This record gives sequence, C-alpha cells and structure tokens, in this order.
Amino acid sequence: MPPSIVNLQTDLLRTFVSIVDLGSFTKAGLALGRTQPAISLQMRRLEDVVGRPLIRQEGRSFRLTADGEMLLSYARDILRLNDEAATYFSRTRFSGPLRVGLPSDYAVAFLQGIVIEYARINPDVALELRCDLSGRILERMYADQLDLVIAMVEPGRTQYMSRAWIERPIWVGTDTGVIDVAQGVAIAAHPDGCAYRARMIHALDAAVIRWRVSYTGLGISGLQNAVLNGLGISALTRHTLLPGMRVLGAADGLPPLDDIRVGLFYKHSRLSSAGIGLVNQITGRLDAAGASGDPTRTLGELRIA
Repeated sequence: MPPSIVNLQTDLLRTFVSIVDLGSFTKAGLALGRTQPAISLQMRRLEDVVGRPLIRQEGRSFRLTADGEMLLSYARDILRLNDEAATYFSRTRFSGPLRVGLPSDYAVAFLQGIVIEYARINPDVALELRCDLSGRILERMYADQLDLVIAMVEPGRTQYMSRAWIERPIWVGTDTGVIDVAQGVAIAAHPDGCAYRARMIHALDAAVIRWRVSYTGLGISGLQNAVLNGLGISALTRHTLLPGMRVLGAADGLPPLDDIRVGLFYKHSRLSSAGIGLVNQITGRLDAAGASGDPTRTLGELRIA
C-alpha cells in the first residue's frame, strides 16, 4: 500500500457512526458490545489514523468537528457497501420488518415505486410505509419508530443523513389560467410545516405580492388537482408536473423560489440487513435518475449538496 493511502478500518468507522447516531459513547458501547473505555480508545485510534480531531467534548455532550462531519458522510457509505457485500457473500435473505417514511410533500410516486419494488423482490421483508410531512417522519425516526426516511430539511441539518441533493421548486398553474399578480394570487399548498409552502409564502412576501391560501391538503394528488382545476397556483418539482399544467415564472410576475434540500436518513447502528439493502436500492436509483430522484433532469442541471 502506498504510504499516502490511509486504511480506514470498518470497525473504527462503525464505532464512530454509532457514537453519532446514538448520541453517546456509552450507548454506542452497549450497541456494539464494548465498554465505554474501549469505545473511547477506538475513537482515539481513528483520530490517529486520519490525523485530525473528529469529536469535541462539550460538557456531557459532544459535537463533530468539520473533519468529523466530512468523515461521517464517507463512513456511512463505506459501512453501507461493506454490509451489502457481507450480506451477499453470506447469502442472507432479506427479511423482517422495515419501517420507511416518505415525504407526502415531495416526489412520493417515484420514491414509493422504489420501495414497493424492493418489497416485491424481497417478499420476506414486512414493509411498513408511512407518508407524512418531512418534519413528522423525521421525528418518528429520531424516536426509533421508523428505520429509514427521505425528508426535506434546512441546510446544516445533517444528523443521520447519508445522502443529500438539491431541488429547485417551480411555480405551476393551469395552462388555461391567467396570472395577474397586481390583483394578488391564490395558492394551493400543503399544511403548515411544508417546505414548499414556506418557500411560496416567503417569496411572495419578499416581492410584496398579496396572497391567500385557496386549498390546503396533505397529499400531492390533491394539490395537483387543485392546480388543474384552477383553484390556485402552487410550487412543485418538474417530475410532479401533469398534462394541463404550465410552468410559471418571471414573465408572469412571480419571484424565484428558494432551493430545497432533500436527504436520505437512517441510524446505521440500528438498521437491519433488509434496511441496508433498501438504502442501496434507493441510492442506485437516485444515481440513475441524476442523483435528484428526478428522471427528467440531467446531471448537468443538478447541484449536489
């Protein structure tokens, strides 16, 4: 091995990820069957290997350094691929319960198709699928009520995030509708807590355009129907556009919408082999779709977080 190449041992990376996921050295030790001093020793060994501090103690808690945050992203991918390879060579069949959370205010049809296809290929996996607002499904994952979540999050929120990508929402309306921002606009939106709703309101307020909410609903199909029926304009992504809609923008007097960050979240230390299998299927399909989960976009159009 060339002297410049660092060997990142998976047992050290697993300890590191477990500490972050579980929030303490003691809990990581219990999960991995090691004492707290042994966990601390492994962290010191990992920091010696990379030559950088990864965790800084702050009283009874800790925080990751910038290098720790960078390594965490790599560590999740390394462990995911290691565990996938181990499962393959052990000929383990994916089985058992798997609880997945998807955001009802995002591209549910595309993501749900991936999850259902995985469950069909692996009939011994008992899939439980929950669709809700991003904040709610993340809370369920934090409480260990969900194993794996795709959710929209604000920048800087990286705990349990394995993969992230950026989406730019677009204004849409019915292709027969006329927009007159001087008279104000009616918007169709998901309930409070939705990132798309927040971006619409923020953009309209910043542009001093009067608005009112003409439709509120949790499901994407209801929102699409509201737009098609002329109840109001809304914010969607290109892969949730339907025939009969048109993209709106500056020519219609509407301001641009802020980007949205989407992430794939799970606690690696608590994820079963069935969960690792699904993570790999999701990441593979995201890569094939241009990393955004949007089959209509090319890599050149994307900005990966």
